[in-house]
Amino acid sequence: MKRSTIFLAGTLVSLLLAQGAAGEPAARVEVTGIKPLLVRAIEQGSAHGVLVGEPASYVRQKFDSSSPIEIDVRALHALPQPGCSRLEVTTRQKGVLENTTRGDKELVYQVSYCHDGRFPDKR
Repeated sequence: MKRSTIFLAGTLVSLLLAQGAAGEPAARVEVTGIKPLLVRAIEQGSAHGVLVGEPASYVRQKFDSSSPIEIDVRALHALPQPGCSRLEVTTRQKGVLENTTRGDKELVYQVSYCHDGRFPDKR
């Protein structure tokens, strides 16, 4: 995996997990962090958002793209601990500049998360 891809993944995950929510419920909810989408996916099976605010400004500046940062989360399966699920998170942005080349980028990763905002204990 390229060093820039690892940096992108780490940056997005850190920013998204550190922030809270903003906006009204809709097909694609505006969020300033990923947590509300994780909770919604646990409750409803999936959630769709677009990153806004300071985190979005940072990512747009970092990757020289004015395109929206879309986030989709889907529940893969429930975990043994009540209210916890394994989730798949997909973030994407068009027109990202990486190594002097502009293109669409997508990052897909999985995370275990609980409805109450904690990470489940390892079992």
